[in-house]
Amino acid sequence: MEKIKVRRENDGQVLRIVLAFPKGNVLDAQMMGEIGACIDHEGSDKKLKAIVFEGEGKHFCFGASVPEHVKEKAPEMIRGFHTLFKKLLATGVPTFALVRGQCLGGGMELAAFCNFVIAEPSAVFGQPEIVLGVLPPVAAVILPGIIGQSRADDLVLTGRSIDAQTALAWGLVHAVAEDGERLLADALAKHFLPKSAESLRHANRAVRESWYRELPAALDRMEKAYVTDLMGTHDANEGIAAFLEKRTPEWENR
Repeated sequence: MEKIKVRRENDGQVLRIVLAFPKGNVLDAQMMGEIGACIDHEGSDKKLKAIVFEGEGKHFCFGASVPEHVKEKAPEMIRGFHTLFKKLLATGVPTFALVRGQCLGGGMELAAFCNFVIAEPSAVFGQPEIVLGVLPPVAAVILPGIIGQSRADDLVLTGRSIDAQTALAWGLVHAVAEDGERLLADALAKHFLPKSAESLRHANRAVRESWYRELPAALDRMEKAYVTDLMGTHDANEGIAAFLEKRTPEWENR
């Protein structure tokens, strides 16, 4: 069963990728692979001016698959997740996230990566990985530059969630609207569709030059730290096991 829906809109100038496995639209290996294959197939189209991500149903995404965080599967999961961001980066195409409901963990990392985030009032953002004894590698790399170090520390170290208005005030979200779809359509029509697709890619690579220069290597370092160091600890494995077994984790601080 396919876990994404793909549409070309505005005469093929906009690629919409819908995370389509409600209710949580969890980013598991299958969904990551489908998104990556879609980007491989569609991302090089010369007339493409925007890639839009949204979640089907009431929520954007509950995050990456917890069962795939177990030690035996973590290397493949992290590698696949990071490859997805590298592929998005390589296209140069401006990206948008239209967020409703829960936007957590890997889902928030995907949204935060996008050039523009439009949230409806129901949106809730959070990086709850620390509650499970693990961490969000992509968020750890990109959030300090987006919302500042202290706010990135807050989300990554506490695991708490923030509402749409707080996310707007912090600079994580670009706009909050009751009808996010209409705001997105208006923004695309006014600011993106009239412009050259090729020039948009060059401008995106220029304004995110530090990401193009540093992000792939930073993700490689995070992958190694996650798989080799973090998953070598008792507590990371205990946190994942406790979640899957629906019990309170018993931390040993090692």
